[in-house]
Amino acid sequence: MKDEREEDGKVWTEWFDRPESRRKMWRTLWATCALTVAAEMFLARKGHFVFDGWFGFYAILGFVACAGMILGTKGLGELLKRGEDYYGEAAPGEKGGDDDD
Repeated sequence: MKDEREEDGKVWTEWFDRPESRRKMWRTLWATCALTVAAEMFLARKGHFVFDGWFGFYAILGFVACAGMILGTKGLGELLKRGEDYYGEAAPGEKGGDDDD
């Protein structure tokens, strides 16, 4: 469903649909990720455990956690998915049956 709010006579969501805007958003995302990892070189942190003091640990942790959530929801979707005829066939003459004309 497309958002129909208009700004200066144009639908404002058209900006997100343009390929050059998508490229800008991807570049901004990658630049932000690179800057946050590069900022770790200048931060002196003392980790509570051995591994949380490693360079880039929180970037890797964030990526793994996000990928895990995505894979987990896909698995949950497969587990909870119902067939197309889950509610059964409608009786002839009832609303929603295949022979409603």
